[in-house]
Amino acid sequence: MCDEQDLAGFDWKALNRRQFAGFGVAGAAASLTACSATGTMLDGDEATGRLTESTVAFATPDGQMDAFFVHPAGERHPGVLLWPDIAGLREAFMVMARRLASEGYAVLVVNQYYRSRRAPLWNDFAAFQRDDGFGKAGALRKMLGPQAIMRDATAAIAWMDGQEAVDTTRGIGTQGYCMGGPFTVYTAAAVPSRVRAAASLHGGGLVREGEMSPHRLLDDSKAAYLFAIAQNDDAKDPQVKTALRQAAQAAGVPAEIEVYPADHGWTVLDSPAYDEAAAERAYGRILALNRSQL
Repeated sequence: MCDEQDLAGFDWKALNRRQFAGFGVAGAAASLTACSATGTMLDGDEATGRLTESTVAFATPDGQMDAFFVHPAGERHPGVLLWPDIAGLREAFMVMARRLASEGYAVLVVNQYYRSRRAPLWNDFAAFQRDDGFGKAGALRKMLGPQAIMRDATAAIAWMDGQEAVDTTRGIGTQGYCMGGPFTVYTAAAVPSRVRAAASLHGGGLVREGEMSPHRLLDDSKAAYLFAIAQNDDAKDPQVKTALRQAAQAAGVPAEIEVYPADHGWTVLDSPAYDEAAAERAYGRILALNRSQL
């Protein structure tokens, strides 16, 4: 799991701005279009060539969740629910969502901290670090137990299924980064009738004590899984990959479980641990999972 010690040696003055430019697919000039019928439009829809995007809000049992929604314009595609890392919904994840949408998916990136404040709580990971992000996020995460995430996932998927852009005849995918990694398992277990692909990228807390440990919930889902584990996370707890393999085998669910030669956070564009080669490899495996299951 990402912590202050992992980040102490990084240079926070050079946070991968070239990656933002390189991956900003369909993120430049935009013109206004109409909002989708359900949910509340917060900032307006924008058409960016092939893609349409908007900031939306919808009801959950606990309030109004805000999110970023992007999809190919004028088409119906499988939906993907994306859970950000500890620093929350911000520009880095919007850029990443646009890229995935350009592959033919309707992508919803949620603000997991909506119970406290609308996104962005931090503009980038450097701001998170400067603002005592670990301390502040620690208090917010107390509201994000397994049952709360499962309620949120159920509401988010119901909202997605109400959108014209989402092809409800095909399965839903989910991706989660860092603290969002286990949320993908909770999502798959919460809505097993819809979720068919779940990818955890350097997810923390996948194997823990108690009946609600994500690895114990694989049996409640019908999804195929990708667990991409950071090398430094594996060094700290090498039994996680073994427990995941055993749990997936016992549950009879397909699972690709691999330790990557990169550190925690390597797939997130504004992370100081971002590793382009390893991130591209993980991205390719996500696409392969989605194409085989959705």
